[in-house]
Amino acid sequence: MNEFDFLKKLKERARNRGSSVGLVCGIGDDAAVFKLLDRSDVVISTDLLLEDIDFRRDTTRPDLLGHKALAVSLSDIAAMGARPRWSLLSIAVTRDVWESEFLDQFYRGFFQLAERFGVKLIGGDLSRTDSKIVVDSVVLGECPTEREVFRSGAKPGDQIYVTGFLGDAAAGLRLLERGARVHQNATGRRETNSVDHLLLRQLQPEPRVGWGILLGEQRLASSMIDISDGLSSDLHHLCEESGVGALVEASSLPIDTVVTEICGRRALDPLMLALHGGEDYELLFTVAPENVARLPKRVDGIAATRIGEIKKASEGVRISEGSKVWELKPGGWEHFSE
Repeated sequence: MNEFDFLKKLKERARNRGSSVGLVCGIGDDAAVFKLLDRSDVVISTDLLLEDIDFRRDTTRPDLLGHKALAVSLSDIAAMGARPRWSLLSIAVTRDVWESEFLDQFYRGFFQLAERFGVKLIGGDLSRTDSKIVVDSVVLGECPTEREVFRSGAKPGDQIYVTGFLGDAAAGLRLLERGARVHQNATGRRETNSVDHLLLRQLQPEPRVGWGILLGEQRLASSMIDISDGLSSDLHHLCEESGVGALVEASSLPIDTVVTEICGRRALDPLMLALHGGEDYELLFTVAPENVARLPKRVDGIAATRIGEIKKASEGVRISEGSKVWELKPGGWEHFSE
């Protein structure tokens, strides 16, 4: 089909997925229109995914890429304590991709995740590129006024928590680099084999939307950030914005047994993956001591684990292992590192 037929089909897919609170005019016009709700703020995030930088076409599936394009932005909204509402998605593809089934599968993965969290596609753009695929994802969320959770709210004495497991996505990336490929029908459920499970943690991350909403609406988190660059780097980001230090306990880091097993067979260090791996898209948050007892054990089946404590800025960001304490330097992903 031609470009305009494709866009017409995409508009129909978006419109057939029900109404959205606050949306006046969705996909189909030159711009979307939505009404700001009383006592609510709009939270906006955007992410780029570039072929051969953020993904490789030969190591993922189009539906998984569509899922990830939305998931990374949902994770940012969750890290603000907000509820995701609307999405705009722009994509530029090569002619050979356009003439394949790629885009249909890409949007299938996108819409499957969007439906799970009640996110409405309200616009975007489609263009051609001569070499690499480019994906631009924008998500708008809604949050009760003054309930946003910023990186800047941590205080000495606050307890540090993370959701889920750390290092899964980094282990999955190492497997991809060594030639492993996800099976065509693999899902993200735990009963899948260990290699597919870790590959999907890299290729099909799960944003912790439920945790983010709860921590924001119930005012449980004093600060929060999602772990996209790696625990060591993102903890530094949070501490810098809050003007504090931190002490992380190595023995408390939640490392999946699957990661430990895979690392043991492939001479990888699970602690290094957990500290510096990145792309887990778990939430890193702090809780004042008086609110710790209010934390639920699980949200949407995902636990949160205490991994340390916020300290004074003068103490720096450190990690302890038994009696040994050393500086935890940021070692996660940097786009322009040497």
